[in-house]
Amino acid sequence: MNFPPNIQHVLLDIEGTTCPVNFVSDTLFPYANNHLLPFLEQHRFETPIRTLIAEIQAAWKEDSSPEAQALARSIQKNRDFAASSDQAELTPEDACLYLQWLIQQDRKLTPLKDLQGMIWEEGYQHGQLVAPLFSDVPSALKRWHREGLTLSVYSSGSIQAQKLLYSYSNVGDLSHLLSNWFDTRTGPKNEAASYRSIAQQLRTQPEQIAFISDSPSELRAAHSAGIDAFFSRRPGNPVLHAEGFPIVESFSEA
Repeated sequence: MNFPPNIQHVLLDIEGTTCPVNFVSDTLFPYANNHLLPFLEQHRFETPIRTLIAEIQAAWKEDSSPEAQALARSIQKNRDFAASSDQAELTPEDACLYLQWLIQQDRKLTPLKDLQGMIWEEGYQHGQLVAPLFSDVPSALKRWHREGLTLSVYSSGSIQAQKLLYSYSNVGDLSHLLSNWFDTRTGPKNEAASYRSIAQQLRTQPEQIAFISDSPSELRAAHSAGIDAFFSRRPGNPVLHAEGFPIVESFSEA
């Protein structure tokens, strides 16, 4: 596809846009879930993991959900889990109880996302995970980069997870083609303010950005911010109605 001449930046979603929407749900999430406990047990004494466990413990203590508190009470043994900030550190087994509950509730706790990213990194490095980019994506990224367009990613997955996906793709490392990475720390993807913030961080005007996503709510938010929005219609995507946005079925040139 070719963009209008005013476009200087291409902002890309990932799931359903540059890789199949089910890669995350059917491959990445199950892989992380299956490796939560072994990973925590193997690395529990390393500083980054101890910090994550402390953050998980603090979040659990402050979680007002009756189910979360009932789960906490179930692991109270000889210590008072909720009483003080200097309580004994959670064991990997205890931490996994809360993490698995968060996953079942589809709760996006930052320490959980960070932990998943660490697990995925090991999986990618060991060749157990490979990101299946759509066949037209690599050549398009290279062409856009060669033409001087600045390429960026905006995904609900963590920045670490985004970089891993493009570093360990089915065609090798493409991460060097991408200049900027944005996740939900920038803001919710269905709010216009998030896209205005991205434009400011890119030091450009919204009308100089093209955003491609399979989510109409994201496209509406980007459009409200003044960004040129394009609807990604890929095989397997759950949403097929473009709601009036230009449809992109392939990144290949017409």
